[in-house]
Amino acid sequence: MKALLAVLIALPVFAQAPAPTAPATTAPTAPATTATTATTPATATTSDTPSPVPSTEPVFTGWIDLGYRWGSGVGGSFDTYRSIINLGSGPKFLGADFTLADPKHRFFDTIQVRADSWGDEPASSLHVEAKKSGFYDFNADYRDFAYFNSLPSYADPLLSTGVVLDEQSFDTRRKIAALSLDIRPGHWWTPYFGWDHDSSSGAGATVFVTDGNNYPVPNTLSDSTELYRAGVRFEKPRFHVTLEEGGTTFKSDQSLFQNPGSTNYGNFSAPILGQTLDLTSLLAAYGIGGSSTYTKALLTANPTPWIDIYGQFLFSQPSTHVNYQQTDAGSLYLQSQVLFYSSEQNLITAASQQPHTSGSVGAEIRPLKRMRIVESWLTDRLHDAGSSASIQTLLNPYAALPLSSLLATTLASNYNQEALDVFYDAASKLTLRAGYRYVWGDARYAFLPAAGLASSDQEQLRQNIGVGSATFRPNQKISLTGEVEGASSSGVYFRTSLYNYQKVRSQVHYQPLQSLSISADFTLLNNQNPLAGTNYDYTSHQESLSFYWSPRGKIFDIQGTYSRSDLKSNISYLEPETDSPQLSTYRDNAHTATALFDLAWPHGKRFAPKLAAGGSFFISSGSQPTSYYQPTAKLWVPLSKHATWFSEWRYYGYGEVFNLYEGFRTHLVTTGLRFTP
Repeated sequence: MKALLAVLIALPVFAQAPAPTAPATTAPTAPATTATTATTPATATTSDTPSPVPSTEPVFTGWIDLGYRWGSGVGGSFDTYRSIINLGSGPKFLGADFTLADPKHRFFDTIQVRADSWGDEPASSLHVEAKKSGFYDFNADYRDFAYFNSLPSYADPLLSTGVVLDEQSFDTRRKIAALSLDIRPGHWWTPYFGWDHDSSSGAGATVFVTDGNNYPVPNTLSDSTELYRAGVRFEKPRFHVTLEEGGTTFKSDQSLFQNPGSTNYGNFSAPILGQTLDLTSLLAAYGIGGSSTYTKALLTANPTPWIDIYGQFLFSQPSTHVNYQQTDAGSLYLQSQVLFYSSEQNLITAASQQPHTSGSVGAEIRPLKRMRIVESWLTDRLHDAGSSASIQTLLNPYAALPLSSLLATTLASNYNQEALDVFYDAASKLTLRAGYRYVWGDARYAFLPAAGLASSDQEQLRQNIGVGSATFRPNQKISLTGEVEGASSSGVYFRTSLYNYQKVRSQVHYQPLQSLSISADFTLLNNQNPLAGTNYDYTSHQESLSFYWSPRGKIFDIQGTYSRSDLKSNISYLEPETDSPQLSTYRDNAHTATALFDLAWPHGKRFAPKLAAGGSFFISSGSQPTSYYQPTAKLWVPLSKHATWFSEWRYYGYGEVFNLYEGFRTHLVTTGLRFTP
């Protein structure tokens, strides 16, 4: 299901357009001699005479789509539908892509605008680019996402009692904006400025955790990040240098609450020492704020025809402060003191700093005509030092118990990687690659005073990785590629990281006709971490086949893709409530297919309609059997030279074998007009 969700909610990323090249200039000609001027006066003045033919460059080009969407209503789980699809009914600004040009090039050359999915849609975007050759290049991006996540079967320990509540649910909107301005684009030095904004706000549900019980409660969330940057790029035929200075600010706020007068019995109803725990009121809030400045430098150079070099350096020093306050009441329990209490007040303040340095250097060497050697090295180092102070007061009918603590922590992490790759054209149709990569590092943490756990620890990272590949092109119609990668490790930072692993990929592309292409792909990943307490075993493989056929005449074209995947995962873990070792096992066998068919009326017809139809499906079995179907059809009918009517139908069907209550189905119909100049 995670793979399906990743496919369905993948969000578009708009790439910034490259800076325009410098305008072409014509070298001035030598002054004409007197003799030449006398004999050919017309020729000497023709180039200075404006052309009487007006410019034919169009001022406005592009299209705008406006429409309306109807829905049949969602059958099944509306929360699951919103978590995966979340398309609504009503009027829609479906999209636009147009360019505004100034034929006289006074304040701008062109302004390009792209917009997609506006009108209470789950993902909306707007991109504006304005440029004047040799003077400026301005880009603006804005994206608005509705992030809703409330799956009934996820994080719901009370499901067996009939309570359907995702205790880690969200209903938020995230807004992302970016502005950038390049001055003198195309010149050998170009100053630039930029600003990025990322914010989110909304509500949800979370868990208030205490000793002996966890209580689901509503919460509100908000966060925002601002990034400011400025720099200059130097570009010469043999080198490129970028120098940049910038800073960030960050804040995040969250509040948890339960109104007095209601009783929350939490997720565990079993009494502790004969007493049932509950929560009758809660008000808790935290605020996190931080700022950072950074310095970045980039260099690429081609000192000689047989070598290219590059380097990058980045240094930042963020600082963060945290404030937390909490007031709660009920029948509560403190396990360390074997104490029942009726109310609590808690205040916490904390601060930290984290100097962070990263850098990389590399080179591509071409000692022979058929050989390329690529060498690279990178390092990433961060050191974190923090401290906190807390005051906790517990009240019961007999006494007040004040508790205070001071905590100091440090974290140091160093990551390094060195890689060497050799590419060799063994023949005109065969390219070979061999590579080696060594990864090493260490991470250390410590905190005082110790609180029942190890007050310090250290982890080592050591990996030796080998890579090999071959590409064979026997003729222009077929190409074959094979890649292998294997690693042996003696330490990693995370239990699920790649440890002792093998990767294999092979790909075949065949184009027997200019109108037909066929591709096949195979991937395999096998990973094991045999360390005691982990015993992680992960295997996945996928086979896929795709084709595209567009016969001569282009009356129709058809394309399709089919893939089959298998995933197996076993890992040991500790049960949180009892600290007893357990084994987590996950299996997934999936089939995915997509087919699209486009039919266009024969050319030469002024108002030729177009039809597109197809769809996708996903079927899996294993630990969480899931099915998903999405057929679609769309019709385009030109009404005039400047207007085209279109209508689209889509069906969404989702189901789970073990969680039937989480399935849904719905029909959506969208119709509208496309306007073109």
